[in-house]
Amino acid sequence: MKLRLRGVCLLLITLSCSTNKSAEREASINMEGTWQLVSGTIIEKGDTSFTNYTKERQMIKVINKTHFVFLNHDLTKGKDSSALFIAGGGRYELRGDQYTEHLEYCSDRAWEGYDFRFTIKVQNDTLTQTGMEKIDSIKVNRMNIEKYFRVKG
Repeated sequence: MKLRLRGVCLLLITLSCSTNKSAEREASINMEGTWQLVSGTIIEKGDTSFTNYTKERQMIKVINKTHFVFLNHDLTKGKDSSALFIAGGGRYELRGDQYTEHLEYCSDRAWEGYDFRFTIKVQNDTLTQTGMEKIDSIKVNRMNIEKYFRVKG
């Protein structure tokens, strides 16, 4: 009888652990893929600036299981005063809706080596990330809200 009770208890423990793991997996946010930035809002020192990333410039972010990379450039192919190219990437961590980028590479080297924490939300093919960007040495301290659409095919 004791042996049978132990067996039942062991079975229940095993089932509850596997159920929790599958529930965790289901609850995790699927961020892997290529995302195109459509808008960005910066709030700094009480001022808010909005950028439409479908007009004069374009940015994509590619996320795999362990790393992210972003590429941002002007749409005039560098032929006027709006010439711009920014790239960066590194490792990331995702715990629930808390996404932390460890920026290891950046065309603006002053940003390298910093961690940026965001709260993310993925709804259908839209990813929104909201968080603070703070680097004392270059006097950056701002809220950044970015909205991306998933690139298909």
